[in-house]
Amino acid sequence: MYLGIDIGTSGVKAVLVSEAGAVVATASRELALSHPAPLWSEQDPDAWVEAAVGAVDDLAAHHPHDVAQVRGIGLSGQMHGATLLGQDGRPLRPAILWNDGRSQAECVALERRCPSLHAIAGNLAMPGFTAPKLLWVARHEPKIFDRLAKVLLPKAYVRYRLTGEMVEDMSDAAGTLWLDVGLRRWSALLLHATGLDLHHMPRLVEGSAASAVLAPDYVQRWGMQKNVAVAGGAGDNAASAIGLGAIAPGDAFFSLGTSGVLFRVTDRFAPAPALAVHAFCHALPGLWHQMGVMLSAAASLAWLAGVMETQPAALLTRLGERVDGPSPVKFLPYLDGERTPHNDAAASGAFVGLRGATGRSQIVQAVLEGVAFAARDNLVALSAASGPIAELDLVGGGSRSPLWAQICADVLGIPVHRVEEGEVGAALGAARLGRLAATGEDPADVCTRPRRLASFTPRPFVAAAYDEAYRRWRALYPALKESS
Repeated sequence: MYLGIDIGTSGVKAVLVSEAGAVVATASRELALSHPAPLWSEQDPDAWVEAAVGAVDDLAAHHPHDVAQVRGIGLSGQMHGATLLGQDGRPLRPAILWNDGRSQAECVALERRCPSLHAIAGNLAMPGFTAPKLLWVARHEPKIFDRLAKVLLPKAYVRYRLTGEMVEDMSDAAGTLWLDVGLRRWSALLLHATGLDLHHMPRLVEGSAASAVLAPDYVQRWGMQKNVAVAGGAGDNAASAIGLGAIAPGDAFFSLGTSGVLFRVTDRFAPAPALAVHAFCHALPGLWHQMGVMLSAAASLAWLAGVMETQPAALLTRLGERVDGPSPVKFLPYLDGERTPHNDAAASGAFVGLRGATGRSQIVQAVLEGVAFAARDNLVALSAASGPIAELDLVGGGSRSPLWAQICADVLGIPVHRVEEGEVGAALGAARLGRLAATGEDPADVCTRPRRLASFTPRPFVAAAYDEAYRRWRALYPALKESS
C-alpha cells in the first residue's frame, strides 16, 4: 500500500493506493487563504501540516489495516511558496504563495542583477516565483530576512515536519528561480543575486528517490511499520503528470483547477522565456517539462459563485452539457494577474459586452469561455515553443463538467479527454512516487495511463465561431491595459 499527500492551495488531499494501482480511499481537509493587502496571498505553514496529518488521521481511522501496510509515501504540493524558517526550524512569517503579486518591482531588479537568469533558470522572473519574494522580504522586512536560516517550499515544510529532514525535489525546486534547471542543481550565482547562499537551501533529490523516512511518532500514530520511505515527490503539476502517466516526451494535459496549467513533457531542458512559458524539471530523472500557466481558472467560476451567493455546480446546471456558440459577453479571467503569455501581476479581470438584456446564464458561459480562451493563449505559446499539441487529457476540479470540457475542445480546436482519477491526479502521482522510492521499480510499470471516461472533440461549426470569438477576445487585454 502507498500513500500520496497533495498540499494544495484550497485544501490537502490524501489517497491510499494499492499494489494493483487502484485508489482505495481518499481524505481531505480544507485550507484558508489570507489576503492582508492588495496582491498579497499568504497561508500559515502549520495549517498545511495540521491538514495533512488530519487527512491521514481520517484514513487511519477508517482504513487502519490498509494504512498499516503503507510502504512508501509521496508528497506533492503547490509550487513557489516561500516558507521562511529561523534557526529553530520554525516559520518566521506566513508563507508567501504562488498567486501573490507583490514582488513585481523585485522581478525587474532580479533580471537586472542577473542577466544570465533566463539561461540558467529557464524562466522569466515573475512575482509568483520564490526568488523575487525573498528580495521583497529583504527590502520590506529586513529583520525577518536577517534571521533567515532556510527557505522551504510548501511540501518540503510538510516533509520536514513529518520526517525531520529538509529536502526538495527537482520539479518543485525548478520553480524557485534558484535552480540550474538544465544541470539539476542549485545555482550559487542565482542565490547570490537574492542575498542567499547554498546553506539556505534544502538538500536536492529526484522525485522518485527516497528523501527520508517517516518519523517514529507518526509511525506509531498511524500504526505503520518502521522505515516507511518518503519520496522526493513533486510540484503539483509534475505530480499530476505522474498520476496521468505523462512520462514520455510529447505527453500533454490541461489541468483545470484553481489555476490552469497546460503541461507538456520534454526530453531536454527547453526554455522559452520570451513566450512566458515555464521550463522545469520533471519528477523523474532525465525528463523536463514545459508549462503555460494561468492564475485563475476554476477559481474564476468559484469567484462568480461567491458573488452570486451560490455553488459553482448550481451555476453550471442551467446551461446543460453543451452550448452551441459563444456568449455575447466576454470575460478576462485575470482575477489574480496572469503569467502565460502576459506576465502581468497587475492584470485584472473584466466583463465586456454587458447589456440590459444580459442574463445570468450568459455571464456564467462567458466565465467558462474566458478560461478556455486563456488556455488557448497557453496552447499557442507552447506550440510556438516546441511544436503543436494534438490532444490533451483534462484533469482538475473543472474536468467534472462535460459542458466545460466541450467548450475547451471547441475553443482549443483539439480533442480533450476526461480521465479516471482526474480529480486526485496530484495525490495519485505522489503515491506513485512513494512507491518508486520504496521499491525501485521501473517508472513505466508504475506510471500507467488512466482509463479515459469521455472524449470531447471540436464541433466544426461551433469551433469556427469560437475562432472568431477568440480573435476578438484576444484584443481585449491590450486595449484594457492601455486604457487602465
